[in-house]
Amino acid sequence: MTSKKLIPLSRPWIDADGPEIPALKEVFSSRWLSTGPKCQEFEQRFSQYVGAKHSIAVNSCTAALHLSLHVSGVGSGDEVITTPYTFTATSEAIGYTGAKPVMIDIDPLTLNLDSSQVEAAITPRTKAIVPVHMAGHPCEMDDLTEICNRYNLVLIDDAAHAISSQYRGTMIGNTGNLSAFSFHATKNLAIGEGGMITTNCDELAKRLKVVRLHGITKDAWKRQSRKDSWYYEVVEQGFKYNLSDIQAVLGLCQLAKLEKQFEIRNMLAKVYQNELSAVSQITLPKVPVDGKHAWHLFIIQLDCQHLNTDRSKMIRQLRTANIECGVHYIPLHLFPYYQETYGYQIGDFPSAESVYKQAISLPMHALLDSDDVRTVANALKQLIEDAC
Repeated sequence: MTSKKLIPLSRPWIDADGPEIPALKEVFSSRWLSTGPKCQEFEQRFSQYVGAKHSIAVNSCTAALHLSLHVSGVGSGDEVITTPYTFTATSEAIGYTGAKPVMIDIDPLTLNLDSSQVEAAITPRTKAIVPVHMAGHPCEMDDLTEICNRYNLVLIDDAAHAISSQYRGTMIGNTGNLSAFSFHATKNLAIGEGGMITTNCDELAKRLKVVRLHGITKDAWKRQSRKDSWYYEVVEQGFKYNLSDIQAVLGLCQLAKLEKQFEIRNMLAKVYQNELSAVSQITLPKVPVDGKHAWHLFIIQLDCQHLNTDRSKMIRQLRTANIECGVHYIPLHLFPYYQETYGYQIGDFPSAESVYKQAISLPMHALLDSDDVRTVANALKQLIEDAC
């Protein structure tokens, strides 16, 4: 079954007649393009949305992770426990500090770090745990918080996929010591590039605002928008990780329709589940019992061992049918860099490897409707039937 139109894997929800164009014109008219009043407003609104006391805007989730680790005192010779089933940025940020990413295997149903394996990976060098809310499924934060409290570790959750996710009634972003969000073009809140750090700690928030911009005490907006405030000091070595008002105003527009986007994604996920639940060769993503899934991605696991096909062929056939799919993710320990730098090997994390070999990400974004999802599901079911 071929779709009459291209059904993309991911698209940002920005309409030609939407609020983004007038909002951008407002910023351009103000002549203030770098970090300024719109960035401050975006931070305030984001804090209100997730329920955290502080939000610090940065230029990527990678920067958010790096700064979170940096202000937490993670450095050379330390170890940070994380997952192999993630985009490389998670472990790269750990490497920026000089620490070693210590990976543990995943739960094959949630695709999240298996919290039951964490304690065995802790050593005297362990400083932090960085779980990833994979695809938007919230991690077992209570278990991880208890372990961190017992061993005096910092909990920094990679929430790149988890805007709108909830864990036992609490929004992700208000759960760990620090949370790192992504606003990349493919994410649920898309501004092209950008990120956010959330925390309830006043001291960490104050320091994060300094180190995100060269370690100086006042950014240009603060110096120029107040009388007699031209003077600033460099109090420590910092980074160039600030977010511009151009990106921030896009974030404000996206944030205003985030709940509607969550409703659409949740509806689409239910249609997928209804359409594919009877297909024995497909394992559907697990729905949280006591939380909310953000449905950044909809990842199925296809049992190709009992089909006369393979995953790559199936993806090519779907693309021929005008349906874009993807694979999230190649486990990090399979890459040469992580093998050569940290000594990881094929076979280290069997659950992650097994999921990877079967994973297909189906189209999921707010510009789809239920008919689009049924078209994808019907095409997939036809290909599976042909391969039996």
